[in-house]
Amino acid sequence: MKIQSECITCLLKRIIFEAELSTDDPLLRLKTIQNSCKLLDELYNPNSSSADIATKVHRLAYETLGDDDPYLELKNQSNKIAQALVPRVNELIECSDDPLRITMLVSIIGNLMDFGISGASTHPEILSEVFEDTFAEDLGCDDTEEIKELLKNSKNVILFTDNCGEIVFDKILCRELKKFNPKIHLTIVVKGEPIISDATIKDAIELKFNEIVDEILNTGCFAIGLDFKKTPLELIKALEKADLIICKGMANYEAFSETNHRPVAYLLRTKCTAIANSMELPLNINVVKLYK
Repeated sequence: MKIQSECITCLLKRIIFEAELSTDDPLLRLKTIQNSCKLLDELYNPNSSSADIATKVHRLAYETLGDDDPYLELKNQSNKIAQALVPRVNELIECSDDPLRITMLVSIIGNLMDFGISGASTHPEILSEVFEDTFAEDLGCDDTEEIKELLKNSKNVILFTDNCGEIVFDKILCRELKKFNPKIHLTIVVKGEPIISDATIKDAIELKFNEIVDEILNTGCFAIGLDFKKTPLELIKALEKADLIICKGMANYEAFSETNHRPVAYLLRTKCTAIANSMELPLNINVVKLYK
């Protein structure tokens, strides 16, 4: 996705948020914001990828702060809050005649676990507070039947994870994907380095994804979504043979929508007008959308 004018406000809100998370020093906060604004001014080009620009601005912010993981505590809290909801999620799945669809919906509810931007969480506990109401909203865009048809004949499926908290529900989604078609080779991809509230290999190990999936890969670098210029060779090979790519969250949409990778299923919440407009969908809905 190309950067939109509203992306500027969103990105700067995130920088302010992480500066406040990282330090109580007002001068260091100010320097971080000033440096980020200066770089954003230099980089802004309506023909550039929003994910690419955001990656570079976040990198500078982290370097200025001297903090390689400002969101660490929030990420840990998010995983704990989500884990407390697992019994309820399993109950919903067991009561459904379409467990895979329900699991996709639940994994999207986890996508609300995002911080420092409009339309997302203000604190980890909000997931518990809004879970039932968001579940009741159901899917505002529903391509699950088409995805299931693809899955029936798929041999290799890759799931690109997004935020912490959300990744707890992604594990359940992986479980249901394997139940739906036990023959698929299922790979999950986490971030190569800590960036915003996204899950890393540490989270995948702690949540024991190895019990469910066939392979765990990482993006190989510090990047919003995925930096295709720095993608590890093993991930490139996995993408080349994938029968279906599942992308969680808005950042993965921003990155993958700039490529010709197909088929891609996006599971996300349209939390901003830039994403909603790009996908030609309403704002603040739960989305399962397949691009062939």
